[in-house]
Amino acid sequence: MPRRERSLRLNQKQKSHFTIIALVIGFMVAVQFQTTQHPKVRDTRDMWELRADLTKEQKTQADILREIRALDGQLENYRTNKALSKKEALNKTLMELKKEAGATPVTGVGLKLTISPLFGEELLGKEIKDVSPQLLKHLVNDLNSYDADEIAIGDQRIVATTVIRDINGRTKVNNYWLGDAPFQVTVLTKDPEKMYNRLKASNIADEFAIEDLSLEISNPHRQLTVPAYDQEIPLKGLTVDEAE
Repeated sequence: MPRRERSLRLNQKQKSHFTIIALVIGFMVAVQFQTTQHPKVRDTRDMWELRADLTKEQKTQADILREIRALDGQLENYRTNKALSKKEALNKTLMELKKEAGATPVTGVGLKLTISPLFGEELLGKEIKDVSPQLLKHLVNDLNSYDADEIAIGDQRIVATTVIRDINGRTKVNNYWLGDAPFQVTVLTKDPEKMYNRLKASNIADEFAIEDLSLEISNPHRQLTVPAYDQEIPLKGLTVDEAE
């Protein structure tokens, strides 16, 4: 084959190779151009998305904080209300205990009994003595058996710890000297009419007469008040747990 013909064929192959290489290079340049242009758009989009996500997260966090504050407020109110409820319950229990122990005045329906000398000293020719503790105890026992709720001898409330005793010929009630007759005994009861009839039918007035004393029983009263027991009440064995 002549040399010129071989050279011509070689040049054609080289041109083909060059064309292919040029196409490849052009394609790579185009791809590179695309890769250098698109990231800016993507980065911008990602930034706005991040900002939106951050804003959303901040809003969620703010909502959570508001909810926590609201729950803290509710919890504090619950604790306050619980403490108040517990305090109110303790106060109510304390008042009930005081009432049961006789440490508060009580008003209700009942009777008044008046104890007075049956005769004057001039007629008796001797000094009138105090009403004996035994006679007063007998009267209190009878009144309790007739369903007395509260009793006061003079201004002294009769409670479970009351002591009626004689000291050197004088009578003491709740560590107070009993005044000279006449004095009154106040009795509260749910059915004063029934108590009145039972007292009238009993012999208690005769027992007072034996000691030269008169026992007068009043008609039922709609409103009477017995005073509070004004001395310290022993509360042995009673403990109160402190509120948390």
